[in-house]
Amino acid sequence: MTTMIRWNPVREMMNLREEIDHLFEEAFNFPRLRWQVPVTLGLPLDLAEDDNQFIVKVSVPGLTPDDLDITFSDNVLTIRGEFKEDEGIPAERYHLRERRYGTFARSVTLPVPVKSDEIEAVYENGVLTLYVPKAEEVRPKHIPIKTNGHTGSRKVIEGKTVS
Repeated sequence: MTTMIRWNPVREMMNLREEIDHLFEEAFNFPRLRWQVPVTLGLPLDLAEDDNQFIVKVSVPGLTPDDLDITFSDNVLTIRGEFKEDEGIPAERYHLRERRYGTFARSVTLPVPVKSDEIEAVYENGVLTLYVPKAEEVRPKHIPIKTNGHTGSRKVIEGKTVS
């Protein structure tokens, strides 16, 4: 099976620039250690919905509830925080450093109005769970069906076999 990918000239230029940077680093022996520079990180999250609420789950291991800032404004839920750098080991002593540090922020626009004063945040075992109740006017309503006095029961018709 063949996959077609749309050509993106900006992506191609960025790839070329990274390759040229890599060539200069190799030629002059200036290894670039990207993990030494704090950056603003994205925050992966799960967003689910049932009839009454949205449920947002975010993994934030190593943080406490005091390290997090949650705001809601204009139907946008925002979670901010910071993973602190481990300063116990000098940077030049690391052989491998994959854990990221720096500030993070994630905003999600919810598609329907919610009750912002009833949002509940629960933090347990490094997972932040937000329960965001939908506004009453957007919740689905069950509508009973009337049958004009009929009970809706079924009649059973039995047949006889002739031998």
